[in-house]
Amino acid sequence: MIRILYHWDVAPEKLELFIETWKRTTNKIHKEVKGARGSFMVQSDSDPTAIKTIARWDALDDWKKFWNEGNHSQMVSMHDLGERVSVEVFKEIDDFTS
Repeated sequence: MIRILYHWDVAPEKLELFIETWKRTTNKIHKEVKGARGSFMVQSDSDPTAIKTIARWDALDDWKKFWNEGNHSQMVSMHDLGERVSVEVFKEIDDFTS
């Protein structure tokens, strides 16, 4: 299992639409793309424009295939609303959330 951590900067006036767009996008990817396990979103308490979305994938190869085949274009509408600052890949060691 891996996690992909996306860091976004989203202007306050675009935040609500960004959240709705992210919900539709992440649910579509989860339903349609092999290896996609869904994701969650968090917002910085000290900087409300700083948003992180953390996606869970079965394997790095699944995410790379999704990315390299251009399927990430499903995320274009999110890019219209916020600036993606970074993308980081993490190997999941353990998860005790429900």
